[in-house]
Amino acid sequence: MSAKPRRRWLRWAALLFLLGLLLIGRGLWNAGADPIVRTASVAVADWPAGEPPMRVLLISDTHVAGPDMPPERLRAILRRFNALKPDLLLVAGDFHSGKYFATRHYSASEQTAPFGEARARLGVIAVIGNHDHWADAKAIEAGLRARGVTVLNNGAVRRGPLIVGGVDDWFTEHADLPATYAAMDALGAGPRILVIHSPDVVPDLPAPVAAVFAGHTHCGQIAPPLIGALTYSSAYGDRFACGDMTDKGQRLFVGAGLGTSILPLRYGVPPDVWLVTLGPRR
Repeated sequence: MSAKPRRRWLRWAALLFLLGLLLIGRGLWNAGADPIVRTASVAVADWPAGEPPMRVLLISDTHVAGPDMPPERLRAILRRFNALKPDLLLVAGDFHSGKYFATRHYSASEQTAPFGEARARLGVIAVIGNHDHWADAKAIEAGLRARGVTVLNNGAVRRGPLIVGGVDDWFTEHADLPATYAAMDALGAGPRILVIHSPDVVPDLPAPVAAVFAGHTHCGQIAPPLIGALTYSSAYGDRFACGDMTDKGQRLFVGAGLGTSILPLRYGVPPDVWLVTLGPRR
């Protein structure tokens, strides 16, 4: 190869390298952006008379690891969310990162410590995700409980007028819907909601609930223009991909999450949370 073509090839290689760096930098910047707070309302048919509406904040997929979600960033985000004054905070799993090319990994205690900053009138309720089970679910549960978080493993609790069921992770075959519904039944009458990690549980629900709150899909996380999301990690494709949906009569909310999975990059899918007001029909 003569000198002139070689110089031309080197210039093109340098240009492509710079474009690649810019693309990666943009993905990192997107992953570190402030999460969007999306809002919705759910009219609940059996809402108890005289009970005021409740504001439920859904958080999912914190995936604590560097570079995009060190514990201090999650701590700052949760402090900002306190200003929303939610009545109840739901956390739909995946505290562990499972991230390739992470600049730093953190212990289960460090991953969960920021939730000591979370404030909600009726407390914080969490379920476990697939990355948590692949890492150390027991240590993550212990860390959450130490910060005052209620962890539900196919169980239920009453919070205000709501009966809250928490389904363990479907993706790793820990979900037990009969046990969850039995736990809700044992708490008596009242409107019911479910918090789960993967929305793939929804088609198998024994009975509808007022709303289902989930994460796991990241709304695709990497969704280039014209191409769309590369994967939703769902057996149902894009059926439960993202956002506020009604599937065969069942209302559900699937968040894009706060952190990132596999790669610390986001394209076309900003981090988000859902602030949902549940109350009586008017």
